[in-house]
Amino acid sequence: MAAPMEPITTIDVLRHGACEGGEIYRGSIDVELSPEGWQQMNAAVDALGNWQRVMTSPLARCHQFAERYASNATLPFEVDNRFREIGFGEWEGRQVKEVWQSEPDLIRAYYDNPASATPPAGEPILDVQARIVSAWESLLGRYTGERILLVVHSGVIRLLLAHLLKMPLTSISTLDVPYACITRLKVFHHSDGNVPVLLSHNPILTNVL
Repeated sequence: MAAPMEPITTIDVLRHGACEGGEIYRGSIDVELSPEGWQQMNAAVDALGNWQRVMTSPLARCHQFAERYASNATLPFEVDNRFREIGFGEWEGRQVKEVWQSEPDLIRAYYDNPASATPPAGEPILDVQARIVSAWESLLGRYTGERILLVVHSGVIRLLLAHLLKMPLTSISTLDVPYACITRLKVFHHSDGNVPVLLSHNPILTNVL
């Protein structure tokens, strides 16, 4: 008698598209997608599909698209607050260029080694990664074997990949995560633990999907 096949969970992680407000630090503040952002996300999912469920960050730039997509596709829809973006504290809403000009030493330290530097009144990066990993493990535990669309943020994607691929946090700023980027992951569920495999990242550029 053949041994039963171990389940595989497939997660397509979609970053939100371009937002209103330009190039600002928009971690925990709630801003909406621009018309271009809607177009980017629609184009990103057009060639994919076959998901069984949609999960999302609570923030509007993810939530609104995810909810509409799930409704149109008649899929279960769920919001997990733990998948929200990094809280940038006093940098929230400020132009990226202006912050780099006004606080060059702190922001350079933050990008070089985020575990040792935090924006004023911001969320420590290790705390952010811990809540993201908690949400990820909860997702895998509840929906083992499913095919899931997860709509989140660039910081969430970088920190999740760092955890799954065992990358040092000093390397996360080298990961390019453009608007409407899709990262495809498969998780093989073995009796001795889960084994995540990165199948593709940003296929719009690499044309691997």
